[in-house]
Amino acid sequence: MNRREAIQKAAMTLGYAISASAAFGVLHGCKARPDLVYKPDFFTEEQALTISELAEIILPKTTTPGAKDVGVPGFIDDLLKTTYSKEKQANFLKELAEFDEEAKKEYGDNFGLLKKEDQLAFVKKKHDEALSSDNANHSMKKNEASFILTIKELTLLGFFTSEPGATQVLQYNQVLGPYQGCIPLEKVGKAWAV
Repeated sequence: MNRREAIQKAAMTLGYAISASAAFGVLHGCKARPDLVYKPDFFTEEQALTISELAEIILPKTTTPGAKDVGVPGFIDDLLKTTYSKEKQANFLKELAEFDEEAKKEYGDNFGLLKKEDQLAFVKKKHDEALSSDNANHSMKKNEASFILTIKELTLLGFFTSEPGATQVLQYNQVLGPYQGCIPLEKVGKAWAV
């Protein structure tokens, strides 16, 4: 037996061992699930996956870090848990469930498990609906933003208050020179007006 035959036989042996479990998974609808980049505290793992994928669509990784890279999903999770009232939390979770349910009706699965192009198309559709004149007027009357606009606002807030968002994307000028709280007046020349 030469080397080529040995490699072929080993590959066939491994192929048979793997294919039975792989076939079982395919027949039962097993899908690769995207990894969460944080441990959710407020959301369930399914909700956290939806929030993570939404945030990454709003601010994807380019030459600068994306929303997931700077921890935006964890920021949203913590913000909802610590600062939103119980009523606003319940409303947010209700709208999140409706968003996921609508994605499931249109594409056959929860938003976080959809293909990227389906996620992008769904977000674009929901965003366009939110910005349409009918919905804009309706939202203004109710004094609340649509779910997709709320997520967009929270994503931008989380991103631009992070160190990479503030220093790599926004212009950032640190105060020049060291802080000296108590120095003699002779060194300064005269005091500053406040």
